[in-house]
Amino acid sequence: MSSAPNGLSRYPIVQAPMAGGASCPPLAAAVCEAGGLGFLAGGYKTADGMYQEIKQTRGLTRRPFGVNLFMPQTGYVDPAAVEAYRGQLAGEASWYEVSLAEEDIIGTCDDGYDAKLAILLDDPVPVVSFTFGCPAPAVFTRLRNAGTYGIVTVTSVDEARAAQEAGADALCVQGVEAGGHQGTHRDDPQIDGTAGVGLLALVTQVREAVTLPLIASGGLMRGAQIAALLAAGAEAAQLGTAFLACPESGAHPLHKKALTDPLFAHTELTRAFSGRPARGLVNRFMREHGPYAPAAYPQIHHMTSGLRKAAAAAGDPQGMSLWAGQGHRMARTMPAGDLVELLTAELAEAQSTLKMLHPRRAS
Repeated sequence: MSSAPNGLSRYPIVQAPMAGGASCPPLAAAVCEAGGLGFLAGGYKTADGMYQEIKQTRGLTRRPFGVNLFMPQTGYVDPAAVEAYRGQLAGEASWYEVSLAEEDIIGTCDDGYDAKLAILLDDPVPVVSFTFGCPAPAVFTRLRNAGTYGIVTVTSVDEARAAQEAGADALCVQGVEAGGHQGTHRDDPQIDGTAGVGLLALVTQVREAVTLPLIASGGLMRGAQIAALLAAGAEAAQLGTAFLACPESGAHPLHKKALTDPLFAHTELTRAFSGRPARGLVNRFMREHGPYAPAAYPQIHHMTSGLRKAAAAAGDPQGMSLWAGQGHRMARTMPAGDLVELLTAELAEAQSTLKMLHPRRAS
């Protein structure tokens, strides 16, 4: 059984960086201690908030862990469309007795990227990954000089080639099955509603196009699925939804419960909560507002933040962003370390079966 790329962990299991609170220090540390690669999510935090979580994680584990950054958003946002959606949500604001964000959200597009990167260069962590784009080659050079392994999330062969050319050390290949935001480098509303590429097919395509190590991500919940992706050419698998239900996860209890609640039968991609396509459990908010949400990230994210917090405080999952991958019904409630051990055992069993059935191919 192989380890994660560059020997960063004992097992080829990566805990996804889930922004919004789920990927907290206790979860990342527990995964690392069990032999996987834990991740912190730098997104939606201040630079100091990110650094405080890094220090906390260092106090919980001495094993390598990673930090994920959101790339600054540069696409055009139509202010009129943002204001129209504010009107669409007026009833929600009244119901939850909150006000929608009214500050200059048109200009809040970089998520404190420069300040966060400066901290990670000044006090390096073992791994840094990037979502929503690819840094310039100079960034990877500086990270490499600092002893940091750089990973870029990609959703297509073209993005994979661009990241390799820029100097990434590895790629996180994200299939359409993945929960949360799609990590596309350019948000293109013209492809909304079209089927994305499934993970197994995408890993196969990217494997033939680039030479970098690949981490497969999207809907993975069982060790046998990990085995299939490793056989297809990935070096490791990244799981997010599988770790959401763990007690160490910082996800809201209502979010954890909803993963296996029959009331939430399936997932869809929506712009309703953030203005960017993200996969979540279909609830009332998504059904009522998804068709009207414009391509405006992170403006819509900031606008709906108060609504989502109020819904959580009111115990109403129908107004929350319940991010989840397509395999959410297979979520297992157990400590993160136990889950890593179980996934590892399932992976070993699947690989053993493959070796018995196809000894020449498995070798």
